[in-house]
Amino acid sequence: MTKVTLFKGDGIGPEICESVVRIFDALKVDVEFEPFEVGEAEYYRNGALIPNAAFDSIERNKIILKAPITTPIGKGFRSCNVQLREKYDLYTNIRPAKSLPNVKTPFENIDMVIFRENTEDLYVGIEEKIDENTVHATKVITRKCSERIIRAAFNYAVKNNRKKVSCIHKANILKMSDGLFLSIFNEIKEEYPTIETDVYIVDNACMQMVMHPEKFDVMVMPNLYGDILSDLSSGLIGGLGFLPSANLGDEVAMFEAVHGSAPDIAGKNLANPTALLLSACMMLEYIGKEEPAKQIRSALFEVLEEGTVRTRDCGGTATTTEFTDAIIEKLN
Repeated sequence: MTKVTLFKGDGIGPEICESVVRIFDALKVDVEFEPFEVGEAEYYRNGALIPNAAFDSIERNKIILKAPITTPIGKGFRSCNVQLREKYDLYTNIRPAKSLPNVKTPFENIDMVIFRENTEDLYVGIEEKIDENTVHATKVITRKCSERIIRAAFNYAVKNNRKKVSCIHKANILKMSDGLFLSIFNEIKEEYPTIETDVYIVDNACMQMVMHPEKFDVMVMPNLYGDILSDLSSGLIGGLGFLPSANLGDEVAMFEAVHGSAPDIAGKNLANPTALLLSACMMLEYIGKEEPAKQIRSALFEVLEEGTVRTRDCGGTATTTEFTDAIIEKLN
């Protein structure tokens, strides 16, 4: 039995967590969840985003499944995600964007995987107030962090029979920081002669993604660009409600839905659990349970293909519970 630390999150988080747990239970997946209240409500209730008991659980289990957690904009506490990435050095963020059955978008057959460096760049959070009208933010790019995310992208391409790795940068302007990232990419690519490579300045990459997404396969980039382009990629497949995510370190791994906590529909049984469910499938594959991951994806895809049970975000009227029930029915 594999134990997994479950962060129920804010807003719709508890509802979509319940959906995933019900599906795992229906399939009798050999996983035991240890659930914790984390996030904004926990912060205002007890003064900490994540209780000490939850950290203890992470350090025992080494695996986290995490629902969305609210982060205040421009004030208040730091992002829970950033805290976890820093504490456990979750340096590899993987976000696969793949077209789903019967989810209508302007493009078909999207299949790209974004590798986002997860621990540095502007996300180190170093800001300095120079005067009342001037603030400086520090962008950090290091060889160590660049090498390991770039190598992770190439290793993934080899392992999964992907053909190409694209480097995304802004080295034409940020000649030292992004220049370092680009030069390391050019060094490492020589170790992988069977993998095709190309490079894109980040603004051009955005344009190409919405005009010719077929150009992209595996993409690797610094933290900020990865945050932006992964959300863009979700728009190509129907939105953040369909985009799974993994955050991997050498010892701890966290799997999460990257969409927001949607407080406007919290508690109304309207949320789409797909992104968290697909993230849970990535988690199963990570711990060597490929067969239940395959079964869950197959059931989900069958429900989407039929199109008769859909949540409101994709044009239907089904509740979270009804959508979950439909997936469970396909498992039986």
